[in-house]
Amino acid sequence: MPFARLASATTPTCHIGLGLAAVGRPGYINLGREEDLGENRSVDTLRSRTHELLDAAYAQGVRYFDAARSYGRSEEFLADWLNTRPDIDDVVIGSKWGYTYTADWSADAETHEVKDHSLAAYERQRAETDALLGDRLDLYQIHSVTPDSPALTDKDLHARLAEAAAQGLTLGFSTSGPAQADAVRAALAITVDGEPLFRTVQSTYNVLETSAGPALAEAHDAGLTVIVKEGMANGGLAAPHAPPALKAVAEETSLGCDAVALAWILRQPWAGVVLSGAATVSQLASNLHAPAVDLDADQLTRLATLAEDPRAYWERRGRLPWH
Repeated sequence: MPFARLASATTPTCHIGLGLAAVGRPGYINLGREEDLGENRSVDTLRSRTHELLDAAYAQGVRYFDAARSYGRSEEFLADWLNTRPDIDDVVIGSKWGYTYTADWSADAETHEVKDHSLAAYERQRAETDALLGDRLDLYQIHSVTPDSPALTDKDLHARLAEAAAQGLTLGFSTSGPAQADAVRAALAITVDGEPLFRTVQSTYNVLETSAGPALAEAHDAGLTVIVKEGMANGGLAAPHAPPALKAVAEETSLGCDAVALAWILRQPWAGVVLSGAATVSQLASNLHAPAVDLDADQLTRLATLAEDPRAYWERRGRLPWH
């Protein structure tokens, strides 16, 4: 289990990972990208931006890095960085398959990614990932499993995934949508030859969307490492957009809304790694203050009131434009 490497880490930031969704491609749904990235989003510019973030994250104790086939050139950028840092052997590298990037490096594309959880898609994308990351890949996750995903029922796919696990690759899955809890529980029930197939789960969880919490606790109790994504609600919890209750708590702690939002997730006993989706080094530095935030009972109670109906949350998220 590659995340066992983090158990010996002594820095509190080892429980924060860096996700590359926001910097591996020119367009994404995060709020504030115009200010974060500016107009120059060439391949070379975002490659340099990604490497700068990876350098800063590693220097500050981050040890998990998360990419995906659909995050533009995120795997390529990450592989380039790893190749220039052969001395680094204490990181955990994760990626995902199941979506194909189709925007051709345009933020204005009609379709940015296409979902396909078939065995054929796995075999194609696994080869693509291997060509870039090779034996540096520790964790391969099915991207955005929902209760109706064929990946939950395809026995041939399960058998092929089990072969990869037998060769040393850790398998996981991520979830999205208002029925994340159902998807988590369905995936937990999948076994091959009596052994659970998955060792990690990555789900959206933040002060606005808490519906997956009980299922993630069950996954943790079953021995899976829980990775939390979208802790900042795609920028909706950053200072310019944060709800008043979050701003008030942040002011009381003298730290940013982002640090408070991520700290609230770190307080969950089942949360193994919480992803930062920072697009700038300054955002990353602010995110990494999260382990130092000490929230009292009253502040936790006030933040808990921000939880929304998951259907409303995901409907609003689905309307976010690609910037």
